[in-house]
Amino acid sequence: MGISMTFGGGVESILVYYNIVKHPPSGPPMTFWKPAAPARHALASALAIALLASTASAAETTTETPAATDLDAVVVTANPLGNSAEALAHPVEVLYGDALDRNKSATLGDTVSRIPGVQTTYFGPGVGRPIIRGQEGPRVQVLSGGIGSLDASTVSADHAVGIEPFLADQIEVLKGPGTLLFGSGAIGGAVNVVDGRLADSIPETPLSGRAELRGNTVNDERTGMFRLDGVNGNWVIHVDGLVRNTGDYDIPGVAILEHEDHEEEGEGHEEEEQVPGRLNNSSLKTRAGALGATWLGEQGFFGLSVNTYRTNYGIPDGAHAHADEHDHEGEGEEEHDHEEEGSVRIDLAQNRIDFKAGIYDPLPFLKSLNLRAAHTDYEHVEIEGGTPATRFTNKGIEGRLEAVQKEWNGWRGAAGLQFGDTDFAAIGEEAFVPSTSTSNLGLFVIQEKDFSSFKLELGARHDRVEIDPQDHGSRQFNITSLSSAAIWHLNPDFDVRFGLDHSERAPTTEELFAAGPHVATRSLEIGDENLGKERALRGEIGLHAHTDFVDLKFAVYRTNFKDFIYLADTGIEEDELPVRLWAQDDASFTGAEAEAIFHLADSSAGAWDLRVFGDYVRAKLDGSGTRTVEFEVPHGDHAHAYEVELATGGNLPRIAPGRFGADVNWSLEGWRASLGAIRYSKQDRVAENEETSPGYTLVNAHLAYRWDRSETNSWEVFLDGNNLTNEDVRPHTSLLRDFAPLPGRGVAFGIRAYF
Repeated sequence: MGISMTFGGGVESILVYYNIVKHPPSGPPMTFWKPAAPARHALASALAIALLASTASAAETTTETPAATDLDAVVVTANPLGNSAEALAHPVEVLYGDALDRNKSATLGDTVSRIPGVQTTYFGPGVGRPIIRGQEGPRVQVLSGGIGSLDASTVSADHAVGIEPFLADQIEVLKGPGTLLFGSGAIGGAVNVVDGRLADSIPETPLSGRAELRGNTVNDERTGMFRLDGVNGNWVIHVDGLVRNTGDYDIPGVAILEHEDHEEEGEGHEEEEQVPGRLNNSSLKTRAGALGATWLGEQGFFGLSVNTYRTNYGIPDGAHAHADEHDHEGEGEEEHDHEEEGSVRIDLAQNRIDFKAGIYDPLPFLKSLNLRAAHTDYEHVEIEGGTPATRFTNKGIEGRLEAVQKEWNGWRGAAGLQFGDTDFAAIGEEAFVPSTSTSNLGLFVIQEKDFSSFKLELGARHDRVEIDPQDHGSRQFNITSLSSAAIWHLNPDFDVRFGLDHSERAPTTEELFAAGPHVATRSLEIGDENLGKERALRGEIGLHAHTDFVDLKFAVYRTNFKDFIYLADTGIEEDELPVRLWAQDDASFTGAEAEAIFHLADSSAGAWDLRVFGDYVRAKLDGSGTRTVEFEVPHGDHAHAYEVELATGGNLPRIAPGRFGADVNWSLEGWRASLGAIRYSKQDRVAENEETSPGYTLVNAHLAYRWDRSETNSWEVFLDGNNLTNEDVRPHTSLLRDFAPLPGRGVAFGIRAYF
């Protein structure tokens, strides 16, 4: 079947894509978009595609199971050897299928936050980055198809990740150091989003895909997405698109908690009467889409995709703090009345080109030679009261060349080269870091072998990282990582897992060169140009059991850091902002996590499962006493010098609290339902000058019914209830605890089509 026949007219599909992605619906202004048609047109277009395509698919019934529901063997694509998550000795979780559909959220962090050992940051509904075993930011690498997202989400807590989770086929979470495969930025773990925009194989049907329409009562959400994959000979053509509009979301009470320190600061919150039940300036608008083509032959493959991700989201009122501007001995720039500038929104646009190519059996000893690369052009503008203010850009390229060897004497493995160059710039009054060029070149090798009931995984990597900031001297770092892991199969149902890693990380631009007010952290941040690389030694022991009655995973781990980089509170204030200094000291992370799924019954009344899980992490500085630190706070043409005593012991800030969760799951024919709760503990192991956070419980429910129109076509309607008890939730991991609680009670509803 030719491509024009497959799409029912290929031109029409391209026009629909252009309408949805290039011309999004009207609403609050988005500086990167042109005026466009009403949202209902785009959503209707997405559903129309699904209806037409599913009808065509139903007419061409085959005996094969739909690709969307064939999820028995899921390969971890982040690993070049193509192993499943269960076959890897290193801890990996894969979110896919029905579980992915239930957990999909507007942010990547929230989507993966119910995986044991994984939580999320929060800076309003548009921003959420994964936290893995207590580590976040520049220690957790976010990837798309194995290549870094190349956005600016690690620079500041209010910057969103440039990836749309709703368009993912599966999400892979590497818990523990991912430096072996992805370099220094994955010392705490990695999250790889697999979107299928560049195909790995030729689909069995000429046309396949999925579509979804959903709403949500908590924020008047309207979301529509579609995905289509068409086959023309050896070519696989992919197109996808998403439109999301939400209003301000509902909350149980008032948004801003009043404290004595707030009243003393005179921020003016008490002067404005808060309206209970609504978080002001929490709406968002998101548009995403891609067009890709892949040729798959007997000797090799190549593919190219063009992707866009655009979002406009609000920073909840009261959360965007400015330093008071004083005339420091004649500096005397014009003062800005920030309180009158109005709400702050961030307008983000990221365009990306992905490329991949490979050759099978290029040499007698090689199984394949694969290249994956991406070029990204990222920009976001912070808009205050409708006026563009600070602008952040990041343009870069990253690539990976992997040579997968043929099995030799029982050893399987791969070697590779990773390269990358980025140019980051921050322009405006809130640019607290300089424009910086960063380059990276890394070499790695991984090997694995089975010894009867014992499997061994080994690996090594070396990187050269160069950071070249504007108006500062460049820094170079040599980064080396070594890894070993093993699985010991005690019997077919039970195994013990071991891991030992040495990892290193180069400091980031903000850690080295920050010098000014950082509105997201509500502090004045000062970097240290003399910071060295941080080194980590991780040890882990895990147990896996798989029987007819239970599937069990349990792990305990400890990571000892040498020269851990953290943001220390100096106890000094300037311009009514606390001064915080990037510093280094030894630290340790100790934790445990467990998950058990009990298969209670499987009868004519349905299949019943009980899932219980829990996780806990403790992170602290390992020293005792204090040390003297000298630093300067710049003010125009001069600086204020300070000498302070920093504690070398105590807890690290904003560490995710321990939690325990349970849910009951039921399925019968096309029906599926669940009811569960997650208890988050009180976090009282806090850093100096950090407030404790109360515990809370989130109650959630799910109901869905799927019916098959044919063997290749099915529909599903669903209801998802979140925070059903309408609890006032302020996560300890959020910098907005005092200004923005999580959404209150909400019910998501919609329809999905698979074909």
